[in-house]
Amino acid sequence: KTLRYPGTIEYLRGLRETGFFSYEPVDIKGVPVRPIDVTAQLLFPKWKLKPGEREFTVMRIRISGEENGKPKTYEYQLLDRTDSRGTLSMARTTGYTCTAVAHLVAEGIYCQPGISPPEFLGRHFAEVNTYLQDRGVIYQVASENK
Repeated sequence: KTLRYPGTIEYLRGLRETGFFSYEPVDIKGVPVRPIDVTAQLLFPKWKLKPGEREFTVMRIRISGEENGKPKTYEYQLLDRTDSRGTLSMARTTGYTCTAVAHLVAEGIYCQPGISPPEFLGRHFAEVNTYLQDRGVIYQVASENK
């Protein structure tokens, strides 16, 4: 689940259905205007952090299944904050993951041609996790046998 303010999805859905995210220009007093440009111009300033405000990313991943023929559950938890250099946590948690995979490709470790869903990278979990840890993105791991 993604944590959001209550009603956020309905609000965004309403904007989408009304056309606020459309790239197709509409005529406004003889001037073609893309609704997405107006939406971005109005919303992006509202989404900016205030000076000194730090954002954070919280994530919990729960995986249940069998390991060696027995039920097993793993839980990964992450609390990441803007770092001391000002790199936002959302940029750190998403961007560093992408660059970790780019390194795997560049080093010839990951050779799957074409577009790959994230599940294909499971066999390279340790490499990606180490790459993230080296950059301060740390998942806490717990497991339980059932």
